[in-house]
Amino acid sequence: METLHLIILAAGKGTRMRSALPKVLQPLGGRPMLAHVLERADALPAEARHVVVSHGRQAVEGEFASRQDIHWVDQGHPGGTGHAVARALEAVPDGARVLVLYGDVPRIPVADLEGCARARESLAVLGTRVADPRGYGRLIEDAQGNLECIVEDKEASASEAAVTRINTGVLAGDAVALRRWLGACEPAAGSEREWYLTDVVAVARGEGQSVALVDSEDPDAVLGVNDRAQLAVQERLLQRDIAEKYMREGLALADPARFDCRGTLQFGQDCGLDVNVVLEGTVVLGDDVKIGPGCVLRDCRIASGARLQPYTVVEGARLGERAEAGPFARLRPGADLAEDVRVGNFVEVKNARLDSGAKANHLAYVGDARVGAGANLGAGTITCNYDGANKHHTEIGADAFIGSNTALVAPVTIGAGATVGAGSTISRDVPDGALALTRAPARTVEGWQRPARQPDSGAAGPNPTKSGD
Repeated sequence: METLHLIILAAGKGTRMRSALPKVLQPLGGRPMLAHVLERADALPAEARHVVVSHGRQAVEGEFASRQDIHWVDQGHPGGTGHAVARALEAVPDGARVLVLYGDVPRIPVADLEGCARARESLAVLGTRVADPRGYGRLIEDAQGNLECIVEDKEASASEAAVTRINTGVLAGDAVALRRWLGACEPAAGSEREWYLTDVVAVARGEGQSVALVDSEDPDAVLGVNDRAQLAVQERLLQRDIAEKYMREGLALADPARFDCRGTLQFGQDCGLDVNVVLEGTVVLGDDVKIGPGCVLRDCRIASGARLQPYTVVEGARLGERAEAGPFARLRPGADLAEDVRVGNFVEVKNARLDSGAKANHLAYVGDARVGAGANLGAGTITCNYDGANKHHTEIGADAFIGSNTALVAPVTIGAGATVGAGSTISRDVPDGALALTRAPARTVEGWQRPARQPDSGAAGPNPTKSGD
């Protein structure tokens, strides 16, 4: 039985992307396009994967350095798809079946690849029908419907250009035959014409070989990405597919057209996401989790019954059962909210644990800290954790009450049940149950008169209309 070898062409510069990033590394769904192609390739029973690179070779290989199963092929100076495949064929044994696919066709269905690979003919070509074939090679058939050749768009006659059945670029063939056919269509030395892989169809037909024509039923998924507009189209199609999959599994989406998953999502029953939620990395939701509009979740775990109010950013953090954050909260890496914790608007938490029932309802920064159960942090509370060189820890005991506009200068411990008066700067430990405050004595001046504005003498001075003068 023939072994299957995959050749993935990933050497294109992608000039139309107008980017320093190699074309196959352009992101789609939070991952490089080539990652999507390799994922599909992994679903095939292939003996080897040969990836042809040229422009940005180091960047491409570096991105997939963990993949020990890839044989990288340096095309050198690109000379067309025929040249790229010829270079890769040098490492393919004679008895193999070869499937050629592309690093810029990230959503191609595995079923289409399997159809080409399993075709009994010595050569099989994947095509599809589109309403507007401009820019694509045309599949030219004879009167009996047999594929005769592939004509590139810029070389097509008027009648050929009218053909709507196009070439996707994907083909499969026997290794020995492919070498022979490619050799027959190699441009002569000094020729400016590129070496086209598509020319092998005409050569094979000239030998009397039949060519299998496999049709894809999903034109949008088999078309290549050449510029950012086409990349954006593929992004929306990918997100549509992801959204439909999750909704069928029970996830409630307020509007699937305004949902972006750029990683992986696990969720329990009765979870709901409002519009414009972005998921990145690995996100895990328990049961009955509700995410408000505009939230960004990255590498986080949110337990059952938790709530994220609008425009909250959660990264590398954990929320316990029935915890709530937002609106406009930011939970940075290491933030750990236990059950029933409340973090309100414009609160930032970083590398800090808030125990059960603790609250920081608004306008606070809690970094490198432990906040005990039931503690309450007033508006404007900050843990001063950085001295300009090192980070220090703040410990706040259970049921402590921190008044508004308080600065806790770490390292410092606030005891259980302690109270810190509003407006205080605390740099020494506060015992359990004690009151600490550092306010200056209040002073009242009776009969005080505000300064009066002097008559304008014509000299340059403050703008009398300026606010605050």
